[in-house]
Amino acid sequence: MKGPQRADSTLLHVRVQPRSASTEVVGWDGHTLRVRVTAPPVDDQANRAVVDLLARALVVPRAQVSLVRGAHARDKLIRVAGLSRDALEARLAARRALG
Repeated sequence: MKGPQRADSTLLHVRVQPRSASTEVVGWDGHTLRVRVTAPPVDDQANRAVVDLLARALVVPRAQVSLVRGAHARDKLIRVAGLSRDALEARLAARRALG
């Protein structure tokens, strides 16, 4: 699950399924994290839902999660400030283990 990172942030490739029945982190598909959100892709609702979901899943303030690229696409590039790639993956794995 290697991807671009800086000492103070990690870039995360995310594939979004909007208008889903539930809002959840599905898991890794290669180097891409798949997520589902109930919000529609209208008026930036799905983008906000993705940022909110990732902030909750990674246990970081919402301000540390930002959309870098892909505002009008299912494939997005998200920056998570303050977490290394290893810490990010560990937090997601711990959330998955808890169910």
